Amino acid sequence: MTAAESPDAMSTADSISVSVPAEISNDSAQDADAAQGVLGRSYRALTFGIISVVSLIAFEASAVTTAMPVAARALDGIGLYAFSFSAFFTASLFAMTLSGEWCDRAGPLAPLFTGIAAFGTGLVVAGSAQQMWMFVAGRGIQGIGGGLVIVALYVVVGRAYPERLRPSIVAAFSAAWVVPVIVGPLVSGTVTEQIGWRWVFLSIPVLILLPLAVMLPALRQLPAGERTEGMDRRRILLALAVAAGAGLLQYAGQDLRWVSLVPAAAGLGLLAPAVLRLLPKGTFRAGRGLPSVVLLRGIAAGAFLGTESFIPLMLVTDRGLSATTAGLSLTGGGLTWALGSYTMSRPRLTPHRERLMGLGMLLIAVAIALVPTALIGGVPAWIVAVAWTVGGYGMGLTISGGSVLLLKLSHPGEEGSDAASLQISDALGNITLVGAGGVLFAALGGGADGAAAPGAAFAVVFLTMAAVALVGAYVTTRLRPRG
Repeated sequence: MTAAESPDAMSTADSISVSVPAEISNDSAQDADAAQGVLGRSYRALTFGIISVVSLIAFEASAVTTAMPVAARALDGIGLYAFSFSAFFTASLFAMTLSGEWCDRAGPLAPLFTGIAAFGTGLVVAGSAQQMWMFVAGRGIQGIGGGLVIVALYVVVGRAYPERLRPSIVAAFSAAWVVPVIVGPLVSGTVTEQIGWRWVFLSIPVLILLPLAVMLPALRQLPAGERTEGMDRRRILLALAVAAGAGLLQYAGQDLRWVSLVPAAAGLGLLAPAVLRLLPKGTFRAGRGLPSVVLLRGIAAGAFLGTESFIPLMLVTDRGLSATTAGLSLTGGGLTWALGSYTMSRPRLTPHRERLMGLGMLLIAVAIALVPTALIGGVPAWIVAVAWTVGGYGMGLTISGGSVLLLKLSHPGEEGSDAASLQISDALGNITLVGAGGVLFAALGGGADGAAAPGAAFAVVFLTMAAVALVGAYVTTRLRPRG
């Protein structure tokens, strides 16, 4: 994979071989239709299909998390509970790279539909599981499907929509998560209690059929991949090493004994060199252009989730709030995330995209730094909800802007591998910074029985994540390539 040297590498629809339905193939008709936006005649069906698929995946993510404890107890598998999450994560890491290579060689249609089929199959396997190991296997199949789908969708956006429409469709990605995140836990909880946890898994595959049928004609019009050679087997092997390394590290983290240092060392030995070769050259030294876009994604996602993972725990244990109230304190962040993405979709703000992403990282840093003030006596607990509302807006600016920049800086035919790099950075940022937060928390006695001042452990975790977000603000100064 090669980073693009020019920010104008994909500045026009022709530069990415955009294909539209035959009845509007002339340039003037295409321009007129693009002026109508992502719901114009050429793009309406594709936009509906993409947003529907993203919404269903978002609903599944929130609903399954709610049903998971009940499923684990019913299958007598509490000991394997964490692996039901890590199986999804490690499988998706591999599938992201595979999807990128597949899309660049043959176009996004095959990996997208294969991914959706795998995702649905995984839901059926998990929903019909009679033992916990089968449930975990189903989650792994889901991870393969999810990794294939998310990268293929980015490639669809890069090849089907002209540059001026991409910010709008990327903003719609974020908006598609809002309603599912809010209603998903409620619907899932009701279904689990009234009908049974299995139906949370078994009902979703049927819902995917309609959006697939709607967008299939538009997807068939997309060009095949730009590359004529076969898939890069070296990258696929590196992806396997990353997934295996991440899996070993997660296993070691869930089995805290001295003997766990062996799988931890083996996992790190696989993960570190593979990641260095899999991400764009210069990523970890914030090279200008695409490398910094990829690095920023991991920093932003990791700092935000690394904080969010500990907020409910702090509000329940230190402030005495109920789990429901503590969870609601994070809801505003999801809404403003969508608002931030919408802001970045405004055409008049395009020349200021990099500065707005810098502002986004500063807002994230401020929001995270405000969270530990809730540990101070006399400060109301709702300060956390206010802070997370601010942070969510910053995430909307940063994540949406980074997705659009990635497509702009990618050379034609390399959108798939570059999108895979972005998603891998996101996943690794999450696992690294959430894990680091857990180590800091435990080292400072936050998880120990009878700890005298757990508040100090929370404060150190949050302030560390705020410092990471400030590093991300610096990285935004290197998003624009030289020249």
